[in-house]
Amino acid sequence: MSADILIEPLTPGAFAPFGEVLEAAGAPDRLINQGLCGRWHDLARLDIADGRPGLSLFRSETRTLPLKLGMVERHPLGSQAFIPMSFDPFLVIVAPDDGGVPGRPRAFRTAPGQGINIARNAWHGVLTPLHAPGLFAVIDRIGAGANLEEHWFPDAYTVRDA
Repeated sequence: MSADILIEPLTPGAFAPFGEVLEAAGAPDRLINQGLCGRWHDLARLDIADGRPGLSLFRSETRTLPLKLGMVERHPLGSQAFIPMSFDPFLVIVAPDDGGVPGRPRAFRTAPGQGINIARNAWHGVLTPLHAPGLFAVIDRIGAGANLEEHWFPDAYTVRDA
């Protein structure tokens, strides 16, 4: 049975069960570079098991709404941080764990300038830019071993604007 998922704004509180919101909000933690640069310090828990953190660039095709959501995935060996390389919002889909399978998904739209760090082993949708160029810096685990688990829903969800 297909169901609708309404898109919510991405806030640190709403996203907390799944990871961290990365944004330069409020006053910086400290000023560096002779006071010319604000630093928002240590915003994400990079959680890497049996490997090392790596920085990659991803370019993903853009998506349109409404969006059919048939699959989510998780990475048991490492968190993933997604930092857009443009000031365009993107869609973030996550789901709570329900006894080893994903529960009902939630969808968030980022504000311009927001990125995310998805916690290790958190169910999430694939990278979903809503605007070109769909270019992201991604910090995640590099190493051997099975670090991808996919779950296909019996019936796809439809993700749409509220």
